[in-house]
Amino acid sequence: MHPALEELTGLVSPPATAQPRTWTETEERLGTALPQDYKDLVDTYGGGVFDETIWILEPDCADQDYDLVAVAAEQAEVLENLWGGGEPKPAELAADGTNVLPFAYIEGTGAYLYWLIGETAKPDEWTVLVNEGRGPEWEHHPVSVAAFVAGVLTGRIHSETLGELQDTEHSFDSNSDILGSDE
Repeated sequence: MHPALEELTGLVSPPATAQPRTWTETEERLGTALPQDYKDLVDTYGGGVFDETIWILEPDCADQDYDLVAVAAEQAEVLENLWGGGEPKPAELAADGTNVLPFAYIEGTGAYLYWLIGETAKPDEWTVLVNEGRGPEWEHHPVSVAAFVAGVLTGRIHSETLGELQDTEHSFDSNSDILGSDE
């Protein structure tokens, strides 16, 4: 298990209902392999929301608003329109072959968390870009998904977009509990 995921499970107990996924089909639909720490995170927790703030997308969620593949397609179109309309791309996307892929969003803000994908970077080397969602501001955090979530929950990572999470007792609410489905 990824060390950051071990830390996260120490902060927030995973739900008993989470089930490991078969990732091959999801990766084929996305056209890329995914970082192992993200796959382990979803296999351990499922999709859902940490501290009522960081909503982790999952493949094959019954609600398309929380489905990794559906949101990836939607956000690719949104960003293409924004950047085509003159909004500047973040500096991290200046190099040829770089791109972003969403893995979470911030509840109630319109902000998304993306992987920063480099042309030659392996998925386990992808880092986190945060977009404020209703404006052009981006933040780069050179860590993995699990390290980012654990860092935000513990206060080691500060994000202007997320602000400070004040809870000392952290929570995770699964999509299956929130949406009332069998995820």
